[in-house]
Amino acid sequence: MPNETQEIPVIEFERFLNGTSAERKSVADQMRRASQDWGFFYLSGCGMPEQQLEAAFSGSKAFFALPLEDKQGVAWQNPESNRGYVGIKREKLDPNRPGDLKEAFNLAPESPGPDSHKNLWPAGYPGFETVMTQFLGECILTADRVLEAFALALGQPEDFFKNAHNEHDHTLRLLHYPPLPEGFEPEDGESRAGAHTDYGSITLLFQDDVGGLEVCTRSGEWIRATPIPGTVVVNTGDLMHRWTNHVFCSTPHRVNVAPEHRHRDRYSIAFFCHPNKTSEIACIESCATADNPPIYAPILAGQHLNEKLSNTYGAQAQN
Repeated sequence: MPNETQEIPVIEFERFLNGTSAERKSVADQMRRASQDWGFFYLSGCGMPEQQLEAAFSGSKAFFALPLEDKQGVAWQNPESNRGYVGIKREKLDPNRPGDLKEAFNLAPESPGPDSHKNLWPAGYPGFETVMTQFLGECILTADRVLEAFALALGQPEDFFKNAHNEHDHTLRLLHYPPLPEGFEPEDGESRAGAHTDYGSITLLFQDDVGGLEVCTRSGEWIRATPIPGTVVVNTGDLMHRWTNHVFCSTPHRVNVAPEHRHRDRYSIAFFCHPNKTSEIACIESCATADNPPIYAPILAGQHLNEKLSNTYGAQAQN
């Protein structure tokens, strides 16, 4: 059972956005402590327009309500594109468990040029592309602000991380966890999303009121990340873990079915912030000491992501 006594930090971000230099540094330091101790925190006052968030959740619910045939018409194909619909049990975030009891839809910023990957939009759903593209833009702005605070926390120029993400190789993921039928019994550790860490630098997670997200503490206990209205959950991913030489930690998390909510739909939206595919992820100088020398060899961000996605979906793409 998850531990209910420990609490993930809540950080007021408005003081970073509009505060003095001292206030901005104080917020950045709070984010550093939370990322080191937890790898997770709630961010309040992140600047995301409420109407954009509401429109994105409404659009997500409408998409997942489409007939399965329509959703399969825009099915996920391969790690290189990483766009489209992912059906229930298609993904295994924990490779030692059955497929996850969720469905998803991935989209991403599009680059100009005939060889670039394009988003897959369902036919007969007017307005969906516009709503999601606008929300994607707001997520990029929010993530860039968080990355500025992270750079400040590590004594780097404020645009250090932001410049390494300026090609916007990000992914926006709509998630739907259907209600579980009466009498449902999970098989072999089946869950809504198996235990995993995120692959990129940071993740922004917007939750509805159903909950289910659980975070593993440094002592190995699982605690609930209960939804808090007006906040976004921020966590650091595997590449930030490598980049900062474990100063910012990538933390295992999962989505379980809370007994009181097993018969409710759960919706969430995750924005996976990823460095430019050509960015070399090497230990930041300020994160290494004589007692803590660089742990990892440098790696290209794109190589890392493709390896992770191939492991998650298996070698065979969905047709």
